[in-house]
Amino acid sequence: MENQKIIEMFAVEGTPKHIRAYGSGHINRTYLVEMQQGTDVQNYIFQQINTDIFKNVDGLMDNIMGVTAHLKRKIQQRGGDPSRETLQIIPTLEGGSYYRDGDNCYRMYPFISNTYSYDSVQNPQDFYESALAFGNFQSLLADYPAETLHETIPDFHNTRKRFADFRAAVDADACDRVRFAQPEIAFIMERGQDTPVLAGLLQKKELPLRVTHNDTKLNNVLIDVKTGKGICIIDLDTVMPGLSLYDFGDAIRFGANSASEDEIDLSKVSLDLELYEQYAKGYLKGCNGNLSPKEIELLPMGAKLMTLECGIRFLTDYLCGDTYFRIHRERHNLDRCRTQLALVADMERKWRQMHEIILRAMY
Repeated sequence: MENQKIIEMFAVEGTPKHIRAYGSGHINRTYLVEMQQGTDVQNYIFQQINTDIFKNVDGLMDNIMGVTAHLKRKIQQRGGDPSRETLQIIPTLEGGSYYRDGDNCYRMYPFISNTYSYDSVQNPQDFYESALAFGNFQSLLADYPAETLHETIPDFHNTRKRFADFRAAVDADACDRVRFAQPEIAFIMERGQDTPVLAGLLQKKELPLRVTHNDTKLNNVLIDVKTGKGICIIDLDTVMPGLSLYDFGDAIRFGANSASEDEIDLSKVSLDLELYEQYAKGYLKGCNGNLSPKEIELLPMGAKLMTLECGIRFLTDYLCGDTYFRIHRERHNLDRCRTQLALVADMERKWRQMHEIILRAMY
């Protein structure tokens, strides 16, 4: 009943007929709303924004409004259908981009029908399509002034800071857990010199500042039921200024790992080179020539560094008492860390092949 009253604060016709939880996201509370509009029923996505994570909701929604307006113009210019190819914010009755009720914030989008998404890679073609879609997203936003975007999560991919936080957690050993993670701590310390590489190149302007999605998982791509093509990028909460290498790297970390993110049997963890190649081909094709030669050269480093950064974050959280990532068993974050570090080690073993694949994917 409470949600129904809030939905009525948005500029959408009809009466809520049915409201149910929707999707597999863990951050915001997401619902599918069926609206009775005369004899028709239209579906909408209704979300309660997680203000514990996204503290600057004005900045968050300003980012989304700016980026989606830009995407709509570009899609229209090329003869596409913006109602299916980008998210559309439904304004409130007062014209706002979201509705605030006390400490709670809500927003609505039209539901994009006849699409599906996967939570994990089912086959190489799906992964290729997701890469093509994220590359296209990057291409369409290549001329967007990235510096005008708000940082919705400050220092999200500041690997140098993540490493500094990790070292502080090791020194503090607040939960007496350092003794359980000696090999992992040593592994990360040995690669500490890698952590400032990308940020340093950005600072020296050897890499361009880009609009980045920062959550390039497969389930953030809507795939058209009829064509099997990725048509729309969703979940724009973490759209921020950053590096294209972040988006490429995180997709590889998540999608080209032969094992699950918290696999205990590390012998199962490896970089699937076929999936890596499919993603590289799709991403470069989607980017449509908008990446610089330096960005393309460093795509393998993006994959390695995003995987290392994730391992650092998991281990830091474990050492600090599991305060950020939700856990489902004892030492869950330590297991997650070990999986990421095993993947980093396998990337290092396959470093030459990773670079060769990028060269092939360019042509």
